[in-house]
Amino acid sequence: MVICTGATKARDLPIPGRELKGIHMAMEFLLANTKSLLDSQHQDGKFISAKDKHVIVVGGGDTGTDCVGTAMRHGCKSLTQLEILPRPPDTRQSDNPWPEWPKVYKLDYGQEEAAARFGADPRVYLTTGDKFVGDETGKVKELHIYDVEWTRNDQGAFIPKRIPGSERVLPAELVLLAMGFLGPEDAVLTQLGVDRDPRSNARAEYGQFATNVPGIFAAGDCRRGQSLVVWAINEGRGAARECDRFLMGGTNLP
Repeated sequence: MVICTGATKARDLPIPGRELKGIHMAMEFLLANTKSLLDSQHQDGKFISAKDKHVIVVGGGDTGTDCVGTAMRHGCKSLTQLEILPRPPDTRQSDNPWPEWPKVYKLDYGQEEAAARFGADPRVYLTTGDKFVGDETGKVKELHIYDVEWTRNDQGAFIPKRIPGSERVLPAELVLLAMGFLGPEDAVLTQLGVDRDPRSNARAEYGQFATNVPGIFAAGDCRRGQSLVVWAINEGRGAARECDRFLMGGTNLP
C-alpha cells in the first residue's frame, strides 16, 4: 500500500465570529467552482459565488492567488487579500543569492487581474484578522483587522505583534481562508498505525518511503509536507521503485 493522500488539513483562523456564514476554506471554494464549471459551466449553481460581493482572501500563497483569480472571474464587487508577512523587496537581497528561488515582489495572475479591475494590487501586508462581525441573519458582513510587526520573543523566535491604533474595518460578504496547510488528514494514518514526524506527516525516509508498518509506504505531500507537483512526481516514482524492491527482492526501476 502506498499512501499519497496529500497535505489537505488547512490552517484555520480561530477568531471571534468564525462560525458566521460566508466564511470558507479556500479549497472548499476552489474545488466546488472547478467541479461546477466542468460539470455544467456553472449552470447547476453548485458552487460558492463571489459575484457582486465584497471578498476578502486571507493568505498570500498560490492557493490565495487562485482564490483571487476565481473571485475576479465571478465578478466580485471588491477584493482585498490579507498577508501577515511583510511585502517582499523589489530586488534580490544579499542573503538570497542565485540559484535560490528569488524572494522578490511580483504580481501573479490573480493580483494582475484585480489590479486591472480595481486599480491596485489587492494585497495588504503585515495585517491579520481580529474578529468577524455578522448581520441579523448570521452572515458575515465585516472583518476587523489590525497591523502587525514581527519581533523576537523570549526564545528568540519571530512572532507577530499587534500595533496599537491600527485597527480598522473591511466590508466582507465572502471570506476565503488560504493560510496554508498543516499536514495530512488524520483518519487513514491513524487507522493504519503509521508513525508521524514532528510536523504530523507520515514518517518515512526519503529514498526509502517505507513507514513503520511493513508493506505500507508514503510519498508526496503526506510524507514531505506541502510542496510542489514536481516533488510529487519524483516521490511517486521513488515509492514505486521501493514497492517493487519490497515485493520482488530487487528492482530495475530508476
